[in-house]
Amino acid sequence: MHEPLPRLRRSVLYVPASNERALGKSAALPCDAVILDLEDAVGPEEKADARERLRALLAGPGRPKCEIVIRINPLGSEWGTEDLLAARAGRPDAILLPKVDGPRDILEADAALDETDAPRSIRLWAMVETPRSLLNIGSIAELGRDPAARLSCLVAGTNDIAKETRVTGRGNLLPWLMQVVLAARAGNLTALDGVSNDFRDLEAFGRECAEARAMGFDGKTLIHPAQIGPANSVFAPTGEEIAEAEATVAEFAKPENRHRGVIAIDGRMVERLHLEQAEALLKKAREIEEKSK
Repeated sequence: MHEPLPRLRRSVLYVPASNERALGKSAALPCDAVILDLEDAVGPEEKADARERLRALLAGPGRPKCEIVIRINPLGSEWGTEDLLAARAGRPDAILLPKVDGPRDILEADAALDETDAPRSIRLWAMVETPRSLLNIGSIAELGRDPAARLSCLVAGTNDIAKETRVTGRGNLLPWLMQVVLAARAGNLTALDGVSNDFRDLEAFGRECAEARAMGFDGKTLIHPAQIGPANSVFAPTGEEIAEAEATVAEFAKPENRHRGVIAIDGRMVERLHLEQAEALLKKAREIEEKSK
């Protein structure tokens, strides 16, 4: 069964598995999840050493306490099978598959994990970063509704999408990013926005996070620890949103409203679908509060 949504994934930091210093710091970072990267961030000559560093980290006392995801190289590459075996042995929460073109890539990885008797608790995340993945996004996301499948998250790979399509400017990517969100909702999956490359301009990064949240993304992938705080803040419910949600729950809890489908609050029509939204928002707020203790 899939984990209940939403799970906190406001800030998801890529950490190169070849960078021993970055790996060592990952356990103390306040991000919701780390992606320990064996793919793009690791050069061909560093792949084997990166796997060993990954094994040492996950077997030792410095193992991150947050959600742990390992990005492997494509299974069809010369490194993919060894990456998958190393990832499975590290008992991560999920394995991130790059260059996913269609459902077959997910199903092949799922079958490979089953062959190693990997626990079903190890989920699969999919990078949406090729033209074919965008064209096939609906059928990819449909696996999220299959109880036998492991897929739980879609990750937008905006740099690769721009490269492969020759599109310039984030604005021109927005229609495709909205397709990722739509597919994720249809498949009961988490959706994560792509990275922002200029980690020094945190003001611009905050605006990009706000845009992504307004589009419906659950969080953002990050390339630098300085981006964690802004992402956590923007993707968290505001005080005003919490107060409004509490008012909605309180009104529907009144004896005269318990069986009503629509009520009025401060001159606004509020339906039970808004009650469900309010309850989900308050659940998220509680999770954030608990995490910060």
